[in-house]
Amino acid sequence: MFDGTSLKGWRETPYIGRGSIEASDGVMILGAGRTTGVTWAGEFPRSGFEVRFEATRLDGKDIFAGLTFPVGKSHCSWICGGWDGEVVGLSNLEGNDASENDTSLLRNFERGRWYAFRLSVTEEKVRGWIDNELIIDVDSRMREFSLPFGEADLAAPLGFWSYRTRAGLRRIAWRPVGR
Repeated sequence: MFDGTSLKGWRETPYIGRGSIEASDGVMILGAGRTTGVTWAGEFPRSGFEVRFEATRLDGKDIFAGLTFPVGKSHCSWICGGWDGEVVGLSNLEGNDASENDTSLLRNFERGRWYAFRLSVTEEKVRGWIDNELIIDVDSRMREFSLPFGEADLAAPLGFWSYRTRAGLRRIAWRPVGR
């Protein structure tokens, strides 16, 4: 999905107060604006997919690896490093953001270290791994997914973003998956 040298296939997400976006040497840099991101410009499935990527926090102390993704007829965001740098979880479940629902956990993210992320969305499950550790495991048939209010919908159908943090992304790929 990311060729490592350009934003081909992506569009800059039109967030208010966004930072700059650069791509070179295999890395996409999201500048430290209020919210800065890129959105996939092509078609994307509503379920039956897995997204893999690596991300690092280069500067700042908030969300460095936000991923907005489709879940059936809705969308959701996977928050990594939020609320002063440590909250991980899904926003929103039953209207509650990542700091207020049962997917919320605290994790320390070292500045400058690359983390491997994997998200799988099927008709039955939404599952997320960080460095091969399963940390999100939600039955998608039993939950209500939504996006937070504000500009979150601008990243749909699939978008990466950071919040008040300069971040790096690389090795972005997706593949279809079964149940």
